Amino acid sequence: MTTQPKKFPVGIELLQNPTLNKGTAFTEEERDDLGLRGLLPPEVNTQEIQLERVLGNLRRKTSDLGKYIFLIALLDRNETLFYKLALEHLDEIMPLIYTPTVGKACQEYGNIFRRPRGIFITAKDSGRMAEILGNWPHKDVSVIVVTDGERILGLGDLAASGMGIPVGKLALYTTCAGIHPARCLPVTLDVGTENEKLLNDPLYFGLKQRRVRGEAYDALVEEFITAVGKVFSDALVQFEDFANHTAFRLLKKYQDRICTFNDDIQGTASVAFGGLCSALRISKQSLKDQRLLFFGAGEAGTGIADLTVVAMMEEGLTQ
Repeated sequence: MTTQPKKFPVGIELLQNPTLNKGTAFTEEERDDLGLRGLLPPEVNTQEIQLERVLGNLRRKTSDLGKYIFLIALLDRNETLFYKLALEHLDEIMPLIYTPTVGKACQEYGNIFRRPRGIFITAKDSGRMAEILGNWPHKDVSVIVVTDGERILGLGDLAASGMGIPVGKLALYTTCAGIHPARCLPVTLDVGTENEKLLNDPLYFGLKQRRVRGEAYDALVEEFITAVGKVFSDALVQFEDFANHTAFRLLKKYQDRICTFNDDIQGTASVAFGGLCSALRISKQSLKDQRLLFFGAGEAGTGIADLTVVAMMEEGLTQ
Protein backbone atom coordinates (compact mmCIF):
# COMPACT_ATOMS: atom_id res chain seq x y z
CA MET A 1 0.00 0.00 0.00
CA THR A 2 1.29 3.46 -0.87
CA THR A 3 0.18 6.72 0.64
CA GLN A 4 -0.61 9.53 -1.75
CA PRO A 5 1.24 12.77 -0.92
CA LYS A 6 -0.99 15.44 0.53
CA LYS A 7 -1.95 18.03 -2.07
CA PHE A 8 -0.80 21.56 -1.26
CA PRO A 9 -3.82 23.88 -1.09
CA VAL A 10 -4.17 26.59 -3.71
CA GLY A 11 -6.61 29.38 -4.50
CA ILE A 12 -9.45 29.98 -2.06
CA GLU A 13 -8.53 26.83 -0.12
CA LEU A 14 -5.09 28.31 0.57
CA LEU A 15 -6.56 31.66 1.69
CA GLN A 16 -8.84 29.80 4.09
CA ASN A 17 -5.94 27.90 5.67
CA PRO A 18 -4.72 30.03 8.61
CA THR A 19 -1.44 28.13 8.90
CA LEU A 20 -0.42 28.87 5.30
CA ASN A 21 -2.33 32.04 4.44
CA LYS A 22 -0.31 35.26 4.08
CA GLY A 23 -3.14 37.42 2.78
CA THR A 24 -1.98 40.46 0.84
CA ALA A 25 1.67 39.51 1.51
CA PHE A 26 1.65 36.86 -1.23
CA THR A 27 4.09 38.00 -3.92
CA GLU A 28 3.24 38.44 -7.60
CA GLU A 29 4.95 35.15 -8.43
CA GLU A 30 3.13 33.30 -5.62
CA ARG A 31 -0.21 34.68 -6.81
CA ASP A 32 0.38 33.21 -10.27
CA ASP A 33 1.80 29.89 -9.04
CA LEU A 34 -0.85 29.32 -6.36
CA GLY A 35 -3.98 30.37 -8.22
CA LEU A 36 -4.44 33.55 -6.23
CA ARG A 37 -4.55 36.07 -9.06
CA GLY A 38 -7.73 38.11 -8.70
CA LEU A 39 -8.58 36.64 -5.30
CA LEU A 40 -6.63 39.35 -3.48
CA PRO A 41 -6.44 43.14 -3.79
CA PRO A 42 -3.73 44.01 -6.36
CA GLU A 43 -1.25 45.71 -4.01
CA VAL A 44 1.35 43.40 -2.48
CA ASN A 45 1.85 44.39 1.16
CA THR A 46 4.88 43.67 3.28
CA GLN A 47 4.16 42.01 6.61
CA GLU A 48 5.12 45.31 8.25
CA ILE A 49 2.28 47.07 6.39
CA GLN A 50 -0.10 44.28 7.38
CA LEU A 51 1.01 44.65 10.98
CA GLU A 52 0.42 48.39 10.92
CA ARG A 53 -3.10 47.80 9.62
CA VAL A 54 -4.12 45.18 12.20
CA LEU A 55 -2.50 47.07 15.07
CA GLY A 56 -4.45 50.19 14.16
CA ASN A 57 -7.70 48.23 13.95
CA LEU A 58 -6.98 46.52 17.26
CA ARG A 59 -6.32 49.77 19.09
CA ARG A 60 -9.56 51.26 17.81
CA LYS A 61 -11.53 48.61 19.70
CA THR A 62 -13.05 50.09 22.84
CA SER A 63 -13.18 46.99 25.08
CA ASP A 64 -10.74 44.21 25.93
CA LEU A 65 -13.34 41.60 24.96
CA GLY A 66 -13.70 43.28 21.56
CA LYS A 67 -9.91 43.15 21.19
CA TYR A 68 -9.92 39.46 22.12
CA ILE A 69 -12.53 38.71 19.45
CA PHE A 70 -10.49 40.66 16.89
CA LEU A 71 -7.29 38.77 17.76
CA ILE A 72 -8.94 35.33 17.64
CA ALA A 73 -10.40 36.24 14.23
CA LEU A 74 -6.88 37.15 13.08
CA LEU A 75 -5.56 33.84 14.44
CA ASP A 76 -8.30 32.04 12.50
CA ARG A 77 -7.28 33.55 9.16
CA ASN A 78 -3.54 34.36 9.32
CA GLU A 79 -1.49 32.70 12.05
CA THR A 80 1.81 34.12 10.82
CA LEU A 81 0.56 37.68 11.13
CA PHE A 82 -1.08 36.96 14.50
CA TYR A 83 2.18 35.67 15.97
CA LYS A 84 4.21 38.52 14.48
CA LEU A 85 1.82 40.91 16.23
CA ALA A 86 2.05 38.98 19.49
CA LEU A 87 5.86 38.77 19.40
CA GLU A 88 6.47 42.42 18.58
CA HIS A 89 3.85 43.77 21.02
CA LEU A 90 3.96 41.11 23.72
CA ASP A 91 3.18 43.39 26.67
CA GLU A 92 0.07 44.67 24.91
CA ILE A 93 -1.16 41.40 23.41
CA MET A 94 -0.51 38.84 26.16
CA PRO A 95 -3.13 40.22 28.62
CA LEU A 96 -5.65 40.14 25.76
CA ILE A 97 -5.12 36.56 24.55
CA TYR A 98 -4.71 35.14 28.06
CA THR A 99 -5.28 36.43 31.58
CA PRO A 100 -7.11 38.54 32.48
CA THR A 101 -9.17 38.96 29.28
CA VAL A 102 -9.49 35.24 28.53
CA GLY A 103 -11.61 34.85 31.68
CA LYS A 104 -14.24 37.24 30.36
CA ALA A 105 -13.98 35.56 26.96
CA CYS A 106 -14.73 32.17 28.53
CA GLN A 107 -17.74 33.57 30.36
CA GLU A 108 -19.05 34.90 27.03
CA TYR A 109 -17.80 32.01 24.87
CA GLY A 110 -21.24 30.92 23.70
CA ASN A 111 -22.11 34.50 22.72
CA ILE A 112 -18.87 35.35 20.89
CA PHE A 113 -18.36 31.92 19.25
CA ARG A 114 -17.20 32.32 15.65
CA ARG A 115 -15.16 29.33 14.55
CA PRO A 116 -14.25 26.12 16.42
CA ARG A 117 -10.67 25.66 17.56
CA GLY A 118 -9.34 22.44 19.04
CA ILE A 119 -11.09 19.17 19.83
CA PHE A 120 -14.25 18.83 21.93
CA ILE A 121 -14.66 15.36 23.44
CA THR A 122 -17.83 14.69 25.39
CA ALA A 123 -19.06 12.16 27.89
CA LYS A 124 -21.14 10.68 25.05
CA ASP A 125 -18.02 9.86 23.00
CA SER A 126 -16.95 6.85 25.02
CA GLY A 127 -15.41 4.24 22.73
CA ARG A 128 -14.64 6.77 19.97
CA MET A 129 -11.93 9.01 21.38
CA ALA A 130 -9.09 7.73 19.18
CA GLU A 131 -11.32 8.22 16.14
CA ILE A 132 -12.17 11.78 17.23
CA LEU A 133 -8.54 12.70 17.89
CA GLY A 134 -7.74 11.29 14.45
CA ASN A 135 -10.01 13.95 12.93
CA TRP A 136 -7.44 16.59 13.89
CA PRO A 137 -5.75 17.66 10.62
CA HIS A 138 -2.21 17.92 12.05
CA LYS A 139 -0.63 14.60 12.99
CA ASP A 140 2.70 15.73 14.47
CA VAL A 141 1.28 17.11 17.73
CA SER A 142 3.83 17.90 20.46
CA VAL A 143 1.70 19.58 23.13
CA ILE A 144 -1.88 18.97 24.21
CA VAL A 145 -3.49 21.30 26.74
CA VAL A 146 -6.64 19.69 28.11
CA THR A 147 -9.30 20.95 30.53
CA ASP A 148 -12.64 19.68 31.77
CA GLY A 149 -13.66 23.27 32.50
CA GLU A 150 -14.59 22.70 36.14
CA ARG A 151 -12.34 25.36 37.64
CA ILE A 152 -11.63 28.01 35.01
CA LEU A 153 -9.32 30.60 36.60
CA GLY A 154 -11.21 31.96 39.62
CA LEU A 155 -14.54 31.75 37.78
CA GLY A 156 -15.56 28.20 38.60
CA ASP A 157 -17.38 25.69 36.41
CA LEU A 158 -17.54 26.95 32.81
CA ALA A 159 -17.44 23.46 31.23
CA ALA A 160 -17.15 23.61 27.42
CA SER A 161 -16.89 27.40 27.53
CA GLY A 162 -13.50 26.89 29.16
CA MET A 163 -11.99 26.01 25.76
CA GLY A 164 -10.64 29.55 25.66
CA ILE A 165 -8.05 28.49 28.25
CA PRO A 166 -6.32 25.74 26.22
CA VAL A 167 -6.51 27.90 23.09
CA GLY A 168 -4.94 30.88 24.87
CA LYS A 169 -2.32 28.83 26.69
CA LEU A 170 -1.13 27.22 23.47
CA ALA A 171 -0.92 30.63 21.80
CA LEU A 172 1.62 31.44 24.53
CA TYR A 173 3.50 28.19 23.81
CA THR A 174 4.00 29.41 20.25
CA THR A 175 4.65 33.06 21.09
CA CYS A 176 7.01 32.51 24.01
CA ALA A 177 8.50 29.07 23.33
CA GLY A 178 8.49 28.95 19.52
CA ILE A 179 6.46 25.75 19.20
CA HIS A 180 4.82 25.63 15.78
CA PRO A 181 1.04 26.15 16.12
CA ALA A 182 0.35 23.05 14.02
CA ARG A 183 2.01 21.00 16.77
CA CYS A 184 -0.31 22.37 19.47
CA LEU A 185 -3.72 20.86 20.23
CA PRO A 186 -6.30 22.36 22.63
CA VAL A 187 -8.78 19.81 24.02
CA THR A 188 -11.88 20.14 26.17
CA LEU A 189 -13.33 17.10 27.94
CA ASP A 190 -16.99 18.07 28.22
CA VAL A 191 -18.53 15.90 30.92
CA GLY A 192 -21.38 18.28 31.74
CA THR A 193 -21.65 21.17 34.18
CA GLU A 194 -23.11 22.18 37.53
CA ASN A 195 -23.40 25.79 36.34
CA GLU A 196 -27.13 26.57 36.35
CA LYS A 197 -26.66 29.61 34.14
CA LEU A 198 -25.08 27.49 31.41
CA LEU A 199 -27.64 24.71 31.77
CA ASN A 200 -30.40 27.25 31.14
CA ASP A 201 -28.60 29.27 28.45
CA PRO A 202 -29.97 28.59 24.93
CA LEU A 203 -26.66 29.80 23.45
CA TYR A 204 -24.50 27.41 25.50
CA PHE A 205 -23.00 24.83 23.13
CA GLY A 206 -21.79 22.21 25.63
CA LEU A 207 -23.51 19.18 27.13
CA LYS A 208 -26.57 20.34 29.06
CA GLN A 209 -26.38 17.76 31.81
CA ARG A 210 -24.94 17.38 35.31
CA ARG A 211 -21.26 16.48 35.49
CA VAL A 212 -20.24 12.87 35.14
CA ARG A 213 -18.49 11.83 38.36
CA GLY A 214 -16.75 8.87 39.95
CA GLU A 215 -15.81 5.74 38.03
CA ALA A 216 -17.52 6.88 34.84
CA TYR A 217 -15.45 10.08 34.82
CA ASP A 218 -12.21 8.19 35.49
CA ALA A 219 -13.00 5.78 32.65
CA LEU A 220 -13.44 8.69 30.24
CA VAL A 221 -10.14 10.25 31.24
CA GLU A 222 -8.41 6.89 30.97
CA GLU A 223 -9.78 6.37 27.46
CA PHE A 224 -8.62 9.85 26.49
CA ILE A 225 -5.08 9.27 27.78
CA THR A 226 -4.95 5.90 26.01
CA ALA A 227 -6.23 7.45 22.77
CA VAL A 228 -3.59 10.20 22.94
CA GLY A 229 -0.94 7.51 23.25
CA LYS A 230 -2.21 5.84 20.09
CA VAL A 231 -2.78 8.92 17.94
CA PHE A 232 -0.11 11.35 19.22
CA SER A 233 2.41 9.05 20.89
CA ASP A 234 5.07 11.72 21.52
CA ALA A 235 2.77 14.46 22.83
CA LEU A 236 3.02 16.15 26.21
CA VAL A 237 -0.35 16.29 27.98
CA GLN A 238 -0.81 19.39 30.13
CA PHE A 239 -3.75 19.29 32.56
CA GLU A 240 -5.27 22.74 32.93
CA ASP A 241 -7.98 24.15 35.24
CA PHE A 242 -9.31 20.90 36.70
CA ALA A 243 -10.97 21.17 40.13
CA ASN A 244 -8.83 20.47 43.21
CA HIS A 245 -10.48 17.14 43.98
CA THR A 246 -9.64 15.95 40.45
CA ALA A 247 -6.34 17.65 39.68
CA PHE A 248 -4.15 16.08 42.36
CA ARG A 249 -5.67 12.64 41.83
CA LEU A 250 -5.09 12.66 38.05
CA LEU A 251 -1.55 13.98 38.45
CA LYS A 252 -0.67 11.19 40.88
CA LYS A 253 -2.24 8.61 38.57
CA TYR A 254 -0.53 9.65 35.34
CA GLN A 255 2.69 11.52 36.17
CA ASP A 256 4.87 8.39 36.08
CA ARG A 257 2.99 6.79 33.21
CA ILE A 258 2.92 9.46 30.49
CA CYS A 259 4.66 12.72 29.63
CA THR A 260 2.45 15.10 31.61
CA PHE A 261 2.21 17.87 34.16
CA ASN A 262 -0.49 19.92 35.84
CA ASP A 263 -0.02 23.60 35.12
CA ASP A 264 -1.97 24.86 38.13
CA ILE A 265 -0.01 22.67 40.56
CA GLN A 266 3.45 22.26 39.01
CA GLY A 267 3.63 25.11 36.51
CA THR A 268 2.67 27.74 39.06
CA ALA A 269 4.99 26.12 41.60
CA SER A 270 8.01 26.25 39.30
CA VAL A 271 7.47 29.94 38.51
CA ALA A 272 6.84 30.92 42.14
CA PHE A 273 9.83 28.91 43.33
CA GLY A 274 11.96 30.49 40.61
CA GLY A 275 11.01 33.89 41.99
CA LEU A 276 11.94 32.75 45.50
CA CYS A 277 15.34 31.54 44.28
CA SER A 278 15.98 34.87 42.58
CA ALA A 279 15.14 36.74 45.78
CA LEU A 280 17.51 34.53 47.76
CA ARG A 281 20.33 35.19 45.31
CA ILE A 282 19.86 38.91 45.81
CA SER A 283 19.59 38.66 49.61
CA LYS A 284 22.44 36.10 49.76
CA GLN A 285 20.39 33.88 52.09
CA SER A 286 19.67 30.15 52.01
CA LEU A 287 16.26 28.61 51.49
CA LYS A 288 16.51 26.36 54.57
CA ASP A 289 16.68 29.42 56.84
CA GLN A 290 13.40 30.93 55.56
CA ARG A 291 9.98 30.82 57.18
CA LEU A 292 7.24 30.83 54.55
CA LEU A 293 3.54 31.63 54.89
CA PHE A 294 1.08 30.07 52.45
CA PHE A 295 -2.24 31.86 52.12
CA GLY A 296 -4.70 29.14 51.09
CA ALA A 297 -4.33 25.46 50.26
CA GLY A 298 -5.56 25.31 46.68
CA GLU A 299 -3.75 23.70 43.76
CA ALA A 300 -1.23 26.53 43.41
CA GLY A 301 -0.52 26.99 47.12
CA THR A 302 -0.13 23.27 47.71
CA GLY A 303 2.04 22.83 44.63
CA ILE A 304 4.36 25.67 45.67
CA ALA A 305 4.58 24.25 49.19
CA ASP A 306 5.42 20.75 47.98
CA LEU A 307 8.16 21.97 45.64
CA THR A 308 9.63 24.25 48.31
CA VAL A 309 9.71 21.40 50.82
CA VAL A 310 11.61 19.22 48.34
CA ALA A 311 14.13 22.01 47.77
CA MET A 312 14.56 22.58 51.53
CA MET A 313 15.19 18.86 52.04
CA GLU A 314 17.91 19.03 49.37
CA GLU A 315 19.57 21.67 51.58
CA GLY A 316 19.59 19.23 54.51
CA LEU A 317 16.29 19.67 56.33
CA THR A 318 13.99 16.78 57.16
CA GLN A 319 10.46 16.76 55.83
